[in-house]
Amino acid sequence: MARPLNAAKPLSTSRIAIIGAGLGGLTLARILHRHGVPATLYEAEMSPDVRAQGGLLDIHGDNGQVALKAAGLHDQFLALALPGEDAKRVTDRHGNILIDRPGKGPASPAARPEIARGDLRRLLIGAVPAGAIRWGCKLTCVTPLGDGQHRLCFSNGARATADLLIGADGAWSRIRPLLSSAMPAYTGTTFIETHLSAGRVRHAACAQLIGGGTLMAVEPGKGILAHRHANGAVQAYIALNQPQAWFDALDFTRQAVALDRIAREFEGWAPALRSLITDGDREPVVRPLHALPIDHHWARKPGVTLVGDAAHLMSPFAGEGANLALFDGARLASALCAHSGDIEAGLAEYEQALFPRSAAVAALTARNHQRFFGEHAPWSVVELFAAH
Repeated sequence: MARPLNAAKPLSTSRIAIIGAGLGGLTLARILHRHGVPATLYEAEMSPDVRAQGGLLDIHGDNGQVALKAAGLHDQFLALALPGEDAKRVTDRHGNILIDRPGKGPASPAARPEIARGDLRRLLIGAVPAGAIRWGCKLTCVTPLGDGQHRLCFSNGARATADLLIGADGAWSRIRPLLSSAMPAYTGTTFIETHLSAGRVRHAACAQLIGGGTLMAVEPGKGILAHRHANGAVQAYIALNQPQAWFDALDFTRQAVALDRIAREFEGWAPALRSLITDGDREPVVRPLHALPIDHHWARKPGVTLVGDAAHLMSPFAGEGANLALFDGARLASALCAHSGDIEAGLAEYEQALFPRSAAVAALTARNHQRFFGEHAPWSVVELFAAH
């Protein structure tokens, strides 16, 4: 079979388009920039601060931190990390502590320093060249032109042609259909994210129960996961195994009514835990959890690939999503730069390692998901943390 013409195009003169300025796309762009390779990120959001960026991330030594070192940002990351916030506590529905693991501390080789997702994203944004990110560019169409090239159209009227196209655009990627027909499926679990501001005396019992890190109170089919930030604020995720239609029937414009209905699913739980459902002081965020097939992969097609959730969306029960996105960006940049005269060789090398790596983590995540809300919870979660 003839080699695609685009394969021999030098990386340094290729028009590289990264769709999505999340952690994976930004890491890729940063490392390419360090190697003298320009890339343009197209981001649908109008600015970095247009929405909340989620909670805390624990960055793992074998993938996320490796990527940040490759990006030359590890020291800056450690300066932003929150010491001791990787502590874990598991309780039953009554608030009885079943296992209590203190934070490992930044000097520990097993440490997984925690950082606010927004802080990490801002660090990466500041590390790419000014103008490399095109904000307000929501992709509306992508057309293969042959030879690995693609024409891109955006909602603001902008147009671009890419010699190399990377989908870093998350769960509902517009680039994935170029490679795969797979669609994310609902896992059966939805999170309701709530937030309690600092300095509220009536939340003292709740804060005391959470401790200095992350609390996990679970039983079959439901749970309350919470984290107390250094400033005293509490972020919680109320988890329920219910069909999506059950949540769709709740009217969150009547916030108190909707949250009271959710709280009824937790009758008999400790008041300090139930307050995490009803006492939030921000609009709750509904987060149904979706996942791609565990062994998601695709046949090599010229000039295009995926990183992060676009490639391997999974539930958060191994804490690997953000770490894999960072690592994907770093590994792709490394493979492309190692084969700078042959883009297709770089893409093939990257994907050959990507598929088994992401499948192994996705399988672990699926097992952990079952441990959190299966018939043996909370003891299955206790065993999970005791084993590590």
